[in-house]
Amino acid sequence: MEEKNKRETFSTGFAVFFATLGSAVGLGNIWRFPYLTGANGGGAFLLAYLLCVALVGIPIMACEFYIGRKSRKNAVGAFKTLKAAKGWKIIGFMGVASAFLIMFFYSCVAGWVYSYVFKAIKGDFTVVTAATAKAKFMSTLVGPVPPLVWQFIVLGVVSIILIAGVKNGIERITKTLMPVLFILIIICDIRALTLPGASQGLDFLFHVDFTQLTGPVILTALGLAFFKMSLGIGIMITYGSYFTHDNNMIATSAKVALSDSLISILAGIAIFPAVFSFGMEPSAGPGLLFMTIPLVFSKIPFGNVLLVAFFLLTAIAATTAMISIVQVPVAYFTEEKGMGRKKAVLLTTGIIMVVGIFATLSADSSSALGNIHILGKKGFFDSFDYLSSNILLPVGGLITAIYIGYFVKKEDFKLELSNQGTLNNNLVLNVVHAFIKFVSPILLIIVFLNSIGVIKF
Repeated sequence: MEEKNKRETFSTGFAVFFATLGSAVGLGNIWRFPYLTGANGGGAFLLAYLLCVALVGIPIMACEFYIGRKSRKNAVGAFKTLKAAKGWKIIGFMGVASAFLIMFFYSCVAGWVYSYVFKAIKGDFTVVTAATAKAKFMSTLVGPVPPLVWQFIVLGVVSIILIAGVKNGIERITKTLMPVLFILIIICDIRALTLPGASQGLDFLFHVDFTQLTGPVILTALGLAFFKMSLGIGIMITYGSYFTHDNNMIATSAKVALSDSLISILAGIAIFPAVFSFGMEPSAGPGLLFMTIPLVFSKIPFGNVLLVAFFLLTAIAATTAMISIVQVPVAYFTEEKGMGRKKAVLLTTGIIMVVGIFATLSADSSSALGNIHILGKKGFFDSFDYLSSNILLPVGGLITAIYIGYFVKKEDFKLELSNQGTLNNNLVLNVVHAFIKFVSPILLIIVFLNSIGVIKF
């Protein structure tokens, strides 16, 4: 019965889109995209990001959908079902490892969001300035006890939901909450655009200074594209395994990528005008969201009510994304190791909780473990982030592209993505397959070699 429940399909194409978008949309859009854009040159980074989505993100997403729906299995077991050589399982194992690394720091940031829900409910931001907003965030960040408590609460919520079963809940919740979150971001945008100095923020976000388009910027943009689109983690393989047989997977890939990018840009429009209006630095780092959004809402009638709603929905978006990420190792433990679901969930979240402590206590240089360096000058928090986003996810994408491009028959790939020939998308599939075989691997190899210092550009 448990296996049958795991292999349910989403009810409609509409449900597929919102469930998949709900997996992709989370803290990556509202928290990570704005602060990385601010730290990497604004418009130049945005251009690099959009190119990475088009040239690499959409083709790799189509690959993962193919593997998932064709096999109807988890990220590791899929390759056995597809009768691939044993070595290809490394794609699935890398996804499981990436899921853990991401959750070590992602659960920490989700804890910050949860805490801001309750701060907003208490009215902590009724009267707020740039200085007090920064001070409030720093007190949230440094702790040491409060951020750990909130991280544990987040993981507790995720555990309860996963043990109870989440597929039907994810479908229902995402169809309702994604549009509401979109509306709230639009409200933020409208108010932000009326702030003094808003034009400076828009210029920063959309003006492309090509001197800023460096190797590290492109690498960061590629890592963000994989992170935000939930690629290289096994999520899209898992979600693909729940797709209906008539789902247009190429169209779903494109729609999710475009919608996900749009929400990120809207988040940037909400934040950067406020950054310049209140004299903040766009390169302020991970705290950018937490320091600007309270300022924007403080200028809106009934702003505190909207602020509560905004952080509540952000917390829910973070939670649904976390459920998707944690499901990857949980599915591996239950399907490949024969564990019961409850045991698999508790084991997974227990590992995340223990190791995640190091990320939480190293999120800032003034934190308890902030001066301990793991990779170069990177602490635990930044190291987990770097290893997952800049190494494992792109390398996993590279191996996936090689597998589909060179070891899966092109006819089989096209047959599955054309829904056994019922879709008239032959030209599109030929283009996508060419990108998978030639363009995406070359870009991923170049960027990866740059990231490990083999080549410099």
